[in-house]
Amino acid sequence: MGTLFTRIWRLFNHQEHKVVIVGLDNAGKTTILYQFSMNEVAHTSPTIGSNVEEIVVNNTRFLMWDIGGQESLRCSWNTYYTNTEFAILVVDSTDRERISVTKEELFKMLAHEDLRKAGLLIFANKQDVTECMTVAEISQVLRLKSIKDHQWHIQACCALTGEGLSQGLEWMMSRLKIR
Repeated sequence: MGTLFTRIWRLFNHQEHKVVIVGLDNAGKTTILYQFSMNEVAHTSPTIGSNVEEIVVNNTRFLMWDIGGQESLRCSWNTYYTNTEFAILVVDSTDRERISVTKEELFKMLAHEDLRKAGLLIFANKQDVTECMTVAEISQVLRLKSIKDHQWHIQACCALTGEGLSQGLEWMMSRLKIR
């Protein structure tokens, strides 16, 4: 009887899960957000502040906050962290020069009290570009294996085609089921 009630409750309980999407400028955050919401590529310009979209996947609602990644805006990322269940870090796999900056921002973010229980999804974007960093390279440079206090997953993707994005959402959905 309890299992039946739980299933019925899940059908009608549309709880919302807050997600922040961060990364350096030009990583593909907004393109990913619009792939999720419209399933198409939208012409974007650099985000000043944030964009917000609600994404519904199998009766689960995600409120996704895409936050600008310019250097002058990164210090304000933490103002969006309250009640965040998932942080998505978008990495430009072609930007070898700034991958160390991405690593610094990642560990600053993970140290924030409001994200101590948040899951971390890393999208290794622009995997369609020849000579980009592989998922293994990005994992190593970002020292992902040293992250012990957050559940995390890295996913290769291409924001322009949408390839790999649904697998990232599936990972987030699987984290919700085990809570």
